[in-house]
Amino acid sequence: MKISSLKEITQNRQAKPEGDYKGFSILVPLLQVQDELHLLFEIRSENLKTQPGEVCFPGGRIEKDESPEQCALRETAEELGLDEERIELFGPLDYIVTPYNLILYPFLGALPKIPLKDFSFNPDEVSSLFTVPLSFFIENPPLDHPIHIKTEVDDDFPFDKIQNGRNYNWKIGSYPVLFYEYGPYIIWGMTARIVKNLVEILTGKKS
Repeated sequence: MKISSLKEITQNRQAKPEGDYKGFSILVPLLQVQDELHLLFEIRSENLKTQPGEVCFPGGRIEKDESPEQCALRETAEELGLDEERIELFGPLDYIVTPYNLILYPFLGALPKIPLKDFSFNPDEVSSLFTVPLSFFIENPPLDHPIHIKTEVDDDFPFDKIQNGRNYNWKIGSYPVLFYEYGPYIIWGMTARIVKNLVEILTGKKS
């Protein structure tokens, strides 16, 4: 293979995370409540198999031939009972690559000024909605309780092919787990990480 061929192959390609990852996209929805900006949150239905009853933003898995932006709009419209045209998408926040082969693409956007009671949310996915003033998150940093990730190696791993064999010094990782408490609500995990990232983008400060 010639250098010119390698250049042609690589110079115009779009880089992506190496490996087998599932992509998810969410909207961080801003809502005007009286004279103040709030973030809108969902509480997941107890009937869901994954994370029932937890606080989250609207979103879901990116479908084939769908962009992350299209997914965020589609999922938000389906979950909140809105027409996509009524959702204003601003732009991307920083995406999250997890140790669990998931990539999460968050986008900031605005919803029409509708009272919470008038949202026709999908009860199969959402049990209720609530909002929190954006100022609350700017003024209150989250609790941070990182978890540690260790490498677990199967017994049939070819230890004879690596230096030090079974005594190889595998790396240990750290994964941030954040918590915001607002009244009776616990906003934690990736949802809290996205909120914290939004605050850092808006304020230019890392907490």
